[in-house]
Amino acid sequence: MNSMLMMLNDQSARNILPREKIEKYGASALTNEELLAVILGSGSQDCNVFELSRRLSDFLSNQTLVPTLAKIREIRGLGKVKAAQVLACLELSKRYILNDKSNPVMTPDDLVSRLSFLKYEEQEHFVVVSLNSVNGVIAVHEITTGLVNKTPVHPREAFAKAIEDRAVSVVFAHNHPSGSLEPSQDDLSITRVLCASGRILQIPVLDHIIVGKGGFTSICRLAPELFEKTFSPT
Repeated sequence: MNSMLMMLNDQSARNILPREKIEKYGASALTNEELLAVILGSGSQDCNVFELSRRLSDFLSNQTLVPTLAKIREIRGLGKVKAAQVLACLELSKRYILNDKSNPVMTPDDLVSRLSFLKYEEQEHFVVVSLNSVNGVIAVHEITTGLVNKTPVHPREAFAKAIEDRAVSVVFAHNHPSGSLEPSQDDLSITRVLCASGRILQIPVLDHIIVGKGGFTSICRLAPELFEKTFSPT
């Protein structure tokens, strides 16, 4: 009798529409396809909302980064408006849920997930990570985009966003499109300049991270003498 009731309850739960299911059981009870169906709201002329959600779920399961609007629109049956809704949800999740603000940055490893986008870039990108008084991430800002193997950086631009954020400290990072994780002489030179500038501005540089397709390198670990402060929160 109990097993029969459980089967009936399971069948009843499966027949509930996703929005009703959220109200009754909470969002965690929904499958990926059901969550996407709630976001999409309706299907298209090509297919119903559940088939469209399945296509979108299959697509997203193979992505390592937040896709572009153009890429999402390649899904058959997904128009511009619905694609924009999905992209907005993904971006908000990245900013508010997956942004590590609640977790203090204690080592360079703690920033890897926030900087992983750099390893896919074909040009050098130089970014600054603003941190608060307990090493929580305030924001990640792109400073410059350069050539295949070099990007110019000036301390004025490097610290501008950190000052706007009222950052207590910063971490700089850039990628090596070549895949090499070895810091160049230019990398060490600009690190020295940025650390000196940070001392004057009283916004210490905690590290300069090099990101490549095979991982990352912490210049602070290689040349700690360049840095006046470690990751330990104040």
